[in-house]
Amino acid sequence: MTPGTVSIQELTRRFGPLTAVDGLSVEVAHGELLGIVGPDGAGKTTTLRMLAGVLRPSGGTAIIDGVDVVADPEGVKPHIAYMAQKFGLYTDLTVKENLHFYADLYSVPKSERPARLERLYAFSRLGEFADRLAGNLSGGMKQKLSLSCCLVHRPSVLLLDEPTFGVDPISRRELWLILHEMVEEGVTVLVSTSYLDEAERCDRVVLLDEGRTIAIDRPQSLQSTMPGTMLAVRSSEPRRVRDALRSMDFVHSAALFGDEVHALVVPGESPDRLVGLLAASAIDVSGVETIEPSLEDVFIHLVADA
Repeated sequence: MTPGTVSIQELTRRFGPLTAVDGLSVEVAHGELLGIVGPDGAGKTTTLRMLAGVLRPSGGTAIIDGVDVVADPEGVKPHIAYMAQKFGLYTDLTVKENLHFYADLYSVPKSERPARLERLYAFSRLGEFADRLAGNLSGGMKQKLSLSCCLVHRPSVLLLDEPTFGVDPISRRELWLILHEMVEEGVTVLVSTSYLDEAERCDRVVLLDEGRTIAIDRPQSLQSTMPGTMLAVRSSEPRRVRDALRSMDFVHSAALFGDEVHALVVPGESPDRLVGLLAASAIDVSGVETIEPSLEDVFIHLVADA
């Protein structure tokens, strides 16, 4: 098997009567950035915990770098780095001390550490904070330190569980730049997120809902195959607009997006008819425009269709 590849076949995890992950199958190529996407309870964390060898599957297989995670969970650990939602930073150690601690855990030769730490400081921009206690870092800086600790032993596969959750927008952007840099260097990345705008940055996405696989494809492909036209409807009464649109037979789906409603209508349907029907229900519409569907639009439509 090519280094940095992941083969998942019918991966399943049950907790009593609840099926948290239901028969997930996907092949991940070397140097690919795969997003595992869905709302809370979709099965994202459970999937990554199984791949990391910390949770035994109820069924199926997962092979990373040729190592069977189910049969040999300890054997896979040198090949991967797993960053949980609450990564185990030691708040009473400095940035540098945390990095050296994880280098010790992964048996990184001392002769190689200066070059590796210099590299990690360069992309994380933590060099000037090397002597600061981890507990005194901002949320975004803590996440970057966590990621740096994951990368200190140069894993071929990186498993990240919602690394940008609760992080400010600038730090989110910086973390994604780091991930793309890692991918360019040949690291395979599997990252879970509930932010669908972030998922559009991935090479491919696995869309999960209540443990079920809704779709696996490139974000652009999913967005281009929507069966209709996406309209953004603006109104002072967006909830009334959404409810009214859902009752119209030519509207596939309708969902709130801030003060707008995104409606997927059948191909060729005129926005004028939509506005006319809303006006007949005494619902004011201040504007309608055709838009490109976002990945969130795709997800909402696929869940409604499932």
